[in-house]
Amino acid sequence: MSSETVTENEPPEAKVSAEPVRSTAWTDARLVRECIKGNEAAWSALIDKYKNLIYSIPVKYGFSPDEASDVFQAVCVELLGELPKIRKPAALPKWIMQVTAHKCFRDKRQRLRVDQLDENHTSKLEPVAPEAEGILREAEEEHHLRQAMAGLPPRCQKLVRMLFFEDPAREYREIAKSLGIAVGSIGFIRQRCLDKLRRHLADADF
Repeated sequence: MSSETVTENEPPEAKVSAEPVRSTAWTDARLVRECIKGNEAAWSALIDKYKNLIYSIPVKYGFSPDEASDVFQAVCVELLGELPKIRKPAALPKWIMQVTAHKCFRDKRQRLRVDQLDENHTSKLEPVAPEAEGILREAEEEHHLRQAMAGLPPRCQKLVRMLFFEDPAREYREIAKSLGIAVGSIGFIRQRCLDKLRRHLADADF
């Protein structure tokens, strides 16, 4: 897959930023620049930001945990080599999804070929490409939600997870005790947190 070249590359001898790296605070453009300059903390932050997105795609393809880990490692290696060529860091999530999906498709097709050889060519390859669009759309939605959640204050993150992501959802009394707030204030705080979450999603054009 072709990539594009970064317009704001720093010279190789540029000094690595001494500022602590925060994947939720730094833009992709800044993380990419620091990675190119050899900032290992920036590379770790970049991978931390996108690890769930990368890993989720092979999981949706039905890969085993070990197979998904192999895809994850392959994508990270390719990403490291391609970073100096990435021209539009804002498009990095889509690039990552496309590269990951391509590797999943290729690996799954290869396994199907092996299976069919074992069956003495008695069946045809099952098409895999049509499912990719839905898988990538779902992975992108989940990624945007994770990033929006990461932008919430810690109390909001905890409240939203307890209310909407845990199964079964916790009772209000237990939530109030965990957060150190009154039961009667949960509804008000929940609404404020959801409003913030919607704004983050809107800022991401999602």
